[in-house]
Amino acid sequence: MPKLILVRHGQSIWNLENRFTGWVDVPLTAQGEREARAAGEMLRDYDIHVCYTSALRRAQNTLQLIMETMPLDVPVIRDQALNERDYGDLAGLNKDRTREKYGEEQVHIWRRSYDISPPGGESLKDTCDRTLPFYERAIMGDIAQGKNVLVAAHGNSNRSMVMSLENLSPEEILKVELPTGIPRVYDITESGEVLGVKVLS
Repeated sequence: MPKLILVRHGQSIWNLENRFTGWVDVPLTAQGEREARAAGEMLRDYDIHVCYTSALRRAQNTLQLIMETMPLDVPVIRDQALNERDYGDLAGLNKDRTREKYGEEQVHIWRRSYDISPPGGESLKDTCDRTLPFYERAIMGDIAQGKNVLVAAHGNSNRSMVMSLENLSPEEILKVELPTGIPRVYDITESGEVLGVKVLS
């Protein structure tokens, strides 16, 4: 039975600095690199056939470190459909200072509502509308061939796929936290039915 493994990239510089990141292409921290290698150790016993990642280097570097650690030499597909949610005008801003400026409630709405976008950016619904067609076409295309797939992407692009895989409502998916560098492993049939999920640690 195929396996689909989702990993959020390791800690980035702007995660550490508590900034909105989105499509800004920031690197991993040393801690993020350690998280990626730890994910590779956790995945050593898995037989991966193909990998996917986003167009952003924090996800690509995470995948590279996982593959080096396992070790793994398979095709890698990069696509901006798997990019993080675009935070628009909030990108680069410190989250605490943004709360001070706009108020806790407004920032919470921008961050955690399903279909309300921050100024100039994407809502989670927008991210789903971008990520899920690619997931259905490309990633599920490999699953349908019986391949085990590893995806190293981002909190909200992965959240979009988790929502679909676990059949969660918009309200339920907002409560799902995806820690950096922690693999989420799905047992999935070639037709896309999820039979089980396991979070490695």
